[in-house]
Amino acid sequence: MIWTWSLMQKRSCCMRIGPQYDRHCEKITTTDGREPPWVDEVRYLSIFIVRFIKFKCSVNHAKRPFFRTANGIFAKVGRLASEEVISQLLKRKCLPVLLYGLEVCALDKRALQSLDFAFNRFLMKLFKTTNV
Repeated sequence: MIWTWSLMQKRSCCMRIGPQYDRHCEKITTTDGREPPWVDEVRYLSIFIVRFIKFKCSVNHAKRPFFRTANGIFAKVGRLASEEVISQLLKRKCLPVLLYGLEVCALDKRALQSLDFAFNRFLMKLFKTTNV
């Protein structure tokens, strides 16, 4: 595949990570005079890196494909399969989607709770329980 320069520029952007992440940055100019935009979030290999004081990943984008995959499985097998079968399908097919690439990120307590909440909500749906 041949990449054209215009395609590469559409995918190029700038982001600042570190103690001065919230300070205004000067515009960067390429050799042909174009300026890549400054963004708050960058997607790299399906990992979303967030502009912050330290290296941080967003887990919000990981939850969408998890729910899409889990609901797809649940729609296909519904109540026909046992809870054990569905839970094994969740473990094999959905958890890797939720946890993809997160080993490179140091997750804080809030991000871990967010991932835990997403998985627990689907288990509550599966086992027909509620949060009391």
